[in-house]
Amino acid sequence: MTKFAGFGEHAVEFYDGLSADNSKAYWADHVEVYRSDVRAPMEALIAELTPEFGPGFGEGKVFRPYRDVRFARDKTPYKTHCGGVVEQGRGGGAYYVEVSSAGLRVGGGCFHLQSDQLARFRQAVGTEIHGAALAGILARLRRAGWTVTGDALKTKPRGYPDDHPRLDLLRHRSLYAVRSWEPDDTLHERACLERVRTAWRQLRPFNEWARDHVGVSAKPRR
Repeated sequence: MTKFAGFGEHAVEFYDGLSADNSKAYWADHVEVYRSDVRAPMEALIAELTPEFGPGFGEGKVFRPYRDVRFARDKTPYKTHCGGVVEQGRGGGAYYVEVSSAGLRVGGGCFHLQSDQLARFRQAVGTEIHGAALAGILARLRRAGWTVTGDALKTKPRGYPDDHPRLDLLRHRSLYAVRSWEPDDTLHERACLERVRTAWRQLRPFNEWARDHVGVSAKPRR
């Protein structure tokens, strides 16, 4: 296994160019830069982190660079970032990392909940033990510099009183934490691995809560 040594020196420049010219011609002219400075380092990063974060949780993978444009108004063919993840299935916790022209971004939690996952999420949040535990986890992440966000209803979900102590959490249809770093020297050094590892360790309680109380959906992914 090739050890991660940082993203290539042209990784940010590659995505700057792709953001300006998201075309097959640009991709063909720069695909070797993508492979050497972006894709290969991301694969090495995920491969090194999976032994710590994968057991009992999920598999590591790097996402394809192509956008699904079948039902999208935006028909540009390529993603303007490269993402990697360790997860069992979407929604039940995830250790995520991406590189783009904006730098490095990490995240985790409950992305894109299906209806069965959402029901389990709200059931757990509604209980005093599990709901209070999640609130405490999120408070600690915020104090550590994370942004907690996600899609949420403007009104309260059915079946819950107006004075429920965790009504804000119950409104969520997805809930995740993210943290970002602008492009810097660390992005291109092995120290970037420790930056991601440290961030993922901070996410572990949130992801384990999601794994234990939300889990993988039984429904096919749309």
